[in-house]
Amino acid sequence: MLTGSNHTILMPSGSLEAYVEAVNRVPMLSAEEERELAIRYREENDLDAARQLVVSHLRFVVRVARGYAGYGLAHGDLIQEGNIGLMKAVKRFDPAVGVRLVSFAVHWIRAEIHEFILRNWRIVKVATTKAQRKLFFNLRSAKKRLGWMNGQEVAAVAEDLGVTPSEVLLMEERMNAHDQAFDGGFEEGDEDIAPAAYLADTRFEPVHQLEAAEQQQHGTERLAAALEHLDARSRDIIASRWLTEPKQTLQALAERYKVSAERIRQIEANAFDTLKRTLAGHEFPQLTAS
Repeated sequence: MLTGSNHTILMPSGSLEAYVEAVNRVPMLSAEEERELAIRYREENDLDAARQLVVSHLRFVVRVARGYAGYGLAHGDLIQEGNIGLMKAVKRFDPAVGVRLVSFAVHWIRAEIHEFILRNWRIVKVATTKAQRKLFFNLRSAKKRLGWMNGQEVAAVAEDLGVTPSEVLLMEERMNAHDQAFDGGFEEGDEDIAPAAYLADTRFEPVHQLEAAEQQQHGTERLAAALEHLDARSRDIIASRWLTEPKQTLQALAERYKVSAERIRQIEANAFDTLKRTLAGHEFPQLTAS
């Protein structure tokens, strides 16, 4: 059941078309009605006012969700996630700012839908960095034709989205790849075997955990030993720049040691060179930074 402004609608179950038809019958609020309801909810915690704000904007969520139909996910699931974003927007909406709720809510609705798509579009995540997320949601509309893009199109898309051509190519490859079911339901004797039959998860076996712990400890000990081949100033610069938080800038270290930032960079470069040789298994005389 949906309770709108001055009326009640019985919500159908199991039919997306009926749901869409029902929410489209809910009258839109005027600016004054919206402001009054928002004030009631914000100042008096009137949940009925919040409910009316949500219900009157459900049609907008349907329209936004329809724009993400190309990702192969159920439209009903996208609408549900968008509704969660709408409810978050209503909770944070401040009528004193002077904007309509629909303008404020679009960010929250899209954010929830984006997160849902990224969680569910592929078992192996295709977008993990900010640039990859930007590509994921814009590459389809940026591509000029179906199929793989040529070099000129890749360069144009990269320039338009503010990313590198290599990132465009990587995302295109990921988006055109096909998933293989982990457990495909193959019968015994089939020529093809599902990955579940041969991909074992050995991460938590005691022998592997012990081996990983020993490798980490050994690496830490080797690094500590290699640092001993540096003079005190070089060791402090490396530690301050890379091994502590917050990391120090070249300028800050230059002020500490009363030298130029370029001299600190040179000492750092020499120290790294010594560390690399030492970690490779060779002993060298102590580095002297002058």
